Amino acid sequence: MTSSPDPHGPVPPAGEPPHAGRLVGARPEPGFPITVDGRPVMAVPGQTVGAVLYANGVRSWRTTRLGGRPRGLFCGIGVCFDCLVTVNGEPSLRACQTEARPGDEVRTG
Repeated sequence: MTSSPDPHGPVPPAGEPPHAGRLVGARPEPGFPITVDGRPVMAVPGQTVGAVLYANGVRSWRTTRLGGRPRGLFCGIGVCFDCLVTVNGEPSLRACQTEARPGDEVRTG
């Protein structure tokens, strides 16, 4: 490999992918605010509502009908229904499958 001014490492030889032989760090886009139960939180483009909640320290936001046991993200792939939220007035959306959008209003209760 030859050296270059690239701060992330040398440029690979022709024909190799640009990330060959080195780790590539994520460069997240600037975040945007959404509202969760009246509280503003920051989201990153591409995050699901469930990921936003988890990143902001919220681990559970519902309880079971019988027993009142806490529920939040469980399967993370949309199979279960433990992570239901209301987004912009639309109820019963799976937080793990719903992408956060700028200005979203999320209700967890």
